[in-house]
Amino acid sequence: MEALIHWLADLLAKWSWWPFAPAPSATVVVWLVYAAITAFVIAPLAMIVLTWLERKILARIQDRIGPNRAGPFGVFQALADAIKMLTKEDITPSGVDRIAYNIAPAMAAVAAIAVFAVLPVAPGIIGTDLNIGVFYIVAIGAYGILAVLMAGWSSNNKYALLGAFRAVAQLVSYEVPMVLALITVTLVAGSMSTADIVAGQGSGWYFIAIPLTFFIFFVSNMAEVNRSPFDLLEAESELVAGFHVEYSAFKYALIMIGEYVHMLAAASFSAVFFLGGWRGPFIDWAVQTSPLLAVVMGHVYFLIKVGFMIFVLIWIRGTLPRFRIDHLLDFSWKFLTPLALLNLLVVAFVLKLFQPGTSAGIDIPAGPLSGLYLGGWGQTLGLLLGSILVVLVASAVVKAFAHRSKDAGLRAIAAAE
Repeated sequence: MEALIHWLADLLAKWSWWPFAPAPSATVVVWLVYAAITAFVIAPLAMIVLTWLERKILARIQDRIGPNRAGPFGVFQALADAIKMLTKEDITPSGVDRIAYNIAPAMAAVAAIAVFAVLPVAPGIIGTDLNIGVFYIVAIGAYGILAVLMAGWSSNNKYALLGAFRAVAQLVSYEVPMVLALITVTLVAGSMSTADIVAGQGSGWYFIAIPLTFFIFFVSNMAEVNRSPFDLLEAESELVAGFHVEYSAFKYALIMIGEYVHMLAAASFSAVFFLGGWRGPFIDWAVQTSPLLAVVMGHVYFLIKVGFMIFVLIWIRGTLPRFRIDHLLDFSWKFLTPLALLNLLVVAFVLKLFQPGTSAGIDIPAGPLSGLYLGGWGQTLGLLLGSILVVLVASAVVKAFAHRSKDAGLRAIAAAE
């Protein structure tokens, strides 16, 4: 991105008729082009590709063929559906709050697209390297919740309003363990910048060092993006279609774009935070040898990891049944959140033990096991053992509660007889 800005600034400096300063105007032009491509090309294309891909994978899981009429292998089916949604009549029910009703679909799409601003997709290719990138992601996630609430409340429909109530319960509940998981990643990386988090995985992916944190983040992210088995905001069998039941045509298309782009963003940040992002074999050699080759290789590695995570999300949708609403909330508040808190404490303790004595060139007190740091591998092993310990403790606690619940049920049956 910086190289492109410098190239454009040099080009503008040669144009005598250009009325603005070359460097600032080049930055603005590149940013506008990047935003336009993301909003008007990548987002609609992501919805078209992902809907076709999801239909085909779910069809294979369910022993069906899936789309096979429009184009070879049905590749044009999603495009035909997109054209159908854009050409349908836009119906606005009577009694709606028109301002909130019309703004909500756009907010849902913008909230999903905006997170890509801090997504590093290759060496040096990132929208903006914010030093609070993780905080930015969390803030934009809350912005998406507001769009769901506005859509349900403004529709003047009891089913849509009930879907919005579920949004408050579900999305806010799973925001807590997700934030705790991101704090854990920030502690390990020593930075809230997404580019620094990817750079910190040069000696090993965080999926290897803190697999429990990955599990917490991945499950919470599935609930945040409304993916099965957590898709209670759209529980068709109970709420007709959920919070967007009164939307049609282009507004409905915007909501679908937001949903699928959000799924793409969830898979992308899972790859960035835990699978090394654009890092892969020979990428460091490519960075030193040819920046262009490094960019191409980085994009390839990144897309492979994102594709794998998307496949896992679709696989889970075709495998697991939908949660009941009380079970869903219990799973967050009674299991996932305490597990995330315990995991955070253990990770912080292990990091303190292996603290090497310097951080970013600043002398700090060395940890008791700093001699076993071994360039990061000792710390990785310590973090992995800490995750295993937390899993064993959590399993023992869950098993004890299960036995207690079973005994209470047997006593109740015996008393009834």
